[in-house]
Amino acid sequence: MIKKVSKIPFSGTPEQEQQLKAVIDESKHDKHLLMTVMQKAQDIYGYLPFEVQVMIAEGMDVPLEKVYGVSTFYAQFALSPKGKYNISVCLGTACYVKGSQAVLDKICEELGIEPGECTADGKFSVEECRCIGACGLAPVFTINDDVYGRATADQIKGILAKYE
Repeated sequence: MIKKVSKIPFSGTPEQEQQLKAVIDESKHDKHLLMTVMQKAQDIYGYLPFEVQVMIAEGMDVPLEKVYGVSTFYAQFALSPKGKYNISVCLGTACYVKGSQAVLDKICEELGIEPGECTADGKFSVEECRCIGACGLAPVFTINDDVYGRATADQIKGILAKYE
């Protein structure tokens, strides 16, 4: 079953659609180029919303399930838009045992979204990751390029306020 992931309505422009159609037209002769088309589509839109996946499937003459399967299998593809401030919470072993799940839960509670989602105003998005590479600072999360180490759930409200 294919489901829409984003709570934000799709808002592609005619220019973006034209760009995507041009990409599809130059590649539709070779179904092996599906991933390339999907990568270029994500470059155009910033993510792969359901509507774009449908355009790709129809244009490349491949089942929508195949496009969806590729987009959910590979971590490089996003099914939801990224917010102006993308929050990535490390759930790697060191961070997890030091409480990163509580940090993630508090971020999601404060923003009213789940991992993989974006706030309706497009300001914040949240994702889980497996390792940021700062195990000595566990638990760690980032907001864009800002790193927050030794984080606790109690700090989240104040940290998020800096980005309002």
